[in-house]
Amino acid sequence: MELEQPSVCLIITDSMAKDNGKGKKSKKSKKCASSSGSRRILWYAFGAGGLAARWIAAFALLAIAIKLYPLKQEAKFFNACIEETRNSGTSVSAAVRFCNGGT
Repeated sequence: MELEQPSVCLIITDSMAKDNGKGKKSKKSKKCASSSGSRRILWYAFGAGGLAARWIAAFALLAIAIKLYPLKQEAKFFNACIEETRNSGTSVSAAVRFCNGGT
């Protein structure tokens, strides 16, 4: 997929044609500059930089998700321990103390 480059156009007013009290408007000429090779390289560099930033953000989100998964598993096991201890007839505080490693 090839990206289109925007053309740079300048509108220049003719300073020789001034309003001499006769209601004449100044003449305008439109000149378009062709894009040079360095602009093309810069254009592609900014595009590549944007893609790189998106890849880094996606990788960071993946790393965060991988690091959160063990916490989810630990919370799941802790809740299962609390339920099992509560079913044996103990109070909630005693079940939490037991599941945290207390006696």
